[in-house]
Order: sequence, then structure tokens, then C-alpha cells
Amino acid sequence: MTKGTASLGKMGKRSVHIRCRRCGHHAYHKRRGVCAHCGFGRMKKLRAYRWAKRH
Repeated sequence: MTKGTASLGKMGKRSVHIRCRRCGHHAYHKRRGVCAHCGFGRMKKLRAYRWAKRH
């Protein structure tokens, strides 16, 4: 097996994120145990940034 482009095709089989049980988004990192959308698993407050607010 050569390294490079041919090997990259074998990387897309595993799912990294699953559905979060707090916010419902498909952003909960299985191994890290943290939701990228709401911050579940990292903090009790909801993850919110001023630069991410929709106007």
C-alpha cells in the first residue's frame, strides 16, 4: 500500500460526530466528548460567541 492519495480514500468510513443530546445538532464529537455547537461536555453554559450571532 502506498502512502498518499490512494490511502486517503480509506479515511471516510468512520463518523466523527454524532447527534448531541442537549442541542440536537449533529456536532457531538464521539472521542472528545464535546459538542461543537453548544459546548456540551465542556461547560454548563451554552456555547455562544458575539461573532457568531445572526443579525
